[in-house]
Amino acid sequence: MSALAQPAKARTGMARRARTRVVTVSLLVVILCCLVLVSAMVGQYRVEAADVVRAVFGRSLSDPMATSVLWQIRFPRIVLGLLVGASLAVAGTVMQALFSNPLAEPGVIGVSSGAAVGASLMIVVAPTFLSGFGVPAAAFVSGLLAASAVYVMARSGQRAESTTLVLTGIAVTAICSAITSVSTFVAPTTARDQIVFWQMGSLNGATWNQVATVGTVAAVGIVWALLIAAKLDTLALGERAAGHLGINVNRLRLSSIALTALLTSAAVAYAGVITFVGLIVPHVLRLIIGPANTWLIPASLLGGCVLVTLSDVAARTLVPYADLPIGIFTAIVGGPTFFILLRRGMRRGGAL
Repeated sequence: MSALAQPAKARTGMARRARTRVVTVSLLVVILCCLVLVSAMVGQYRVEAADVVRAVFGRSLSDPMATSVLWQIRFPRIVLGLLVGASLAVAGTVMQALFSNPLAEPGVIGVSSGAAVGASLMIVVAPTFLSGFGVPAAAFVSGLLAASAVYVMARSGQRAESTTLVLTGIAVTAICSAITSVSTFVAPTTARDQIVFWQMGSLNGATWNQVATVGTVAAVGIVWALLIAAKLDTLALGERAAGHLGINVNRLRLSSIALTALLTSAAVAYAGVITFVGLIVPHVLRLIIGPANTWLIPASLLGGCVLVTLSDVAARTLVPYADLPIGIFTAIVGGPTFFILLRRGMRRGGAL
């Protein structure tokens, strides 16, 4: 191949990648809009699509029951699901970029379980502390501590090996699960039910106050992630190269861990532990649109919204008059995907 043909081929590849990114993001937007519409329509009380659209644009409906169902039950639930999916997917994307490991996600390395520990302890000890904000605050602190513990214990020298990272995460998750179990055992009946809800994950009972709380934290975290996306791309070149290009690697790592804990705690604060969203969404999208975080983070945001909304629709409709835990469906998708990633790593020579 001539020297002139190589730049032309590179430009063609870049143009193809750019088209793929635009098409993928556009497709995710369309799918998400369709799923949101379906989610608002289906349930024990069916609402017509035209009524959903009219309600969204603030027009009054002829059926007062439909108005109540949409604004009091389904819309807050849908918006909370979007925030949870976006937060978990963005957190997973940042964590995978930080550790250069496609298996890193808040659930796998113990951040979700760590957040559940803080929340369960606060539910038992002081559920009304800070007018109810004590629970998400405790989830944030304990999630941050769990992430820091995994990162510190998995590091050897100047890097964290993927296998060590995952195994350390399993150990931290086991410890956190034990503490949560103790909290469940000693908790009074009401608090025990609330802790069990945490462990299964559900959007049932979502309110606009919860949406406002989670939305505020999630907005800060997502904007934060978008601001550091270019630095995470530079970090992919290696810590030494990133340092030569002016990146404060240690500050970026600490910032990313705090960001991940913030987004994860926001996601689990009211919806409970929902695993695998941060694992499979960024990984699948990375295979499609490439590893550039400036595109991958927004695409993962949309992908997380799609997965959680789809799982919520399944949780509400598969069994008549039952509201299944949403974590069941994310695990059904995430478990096989995790196994596929493991097999791909083994075929490449044993490294994940």
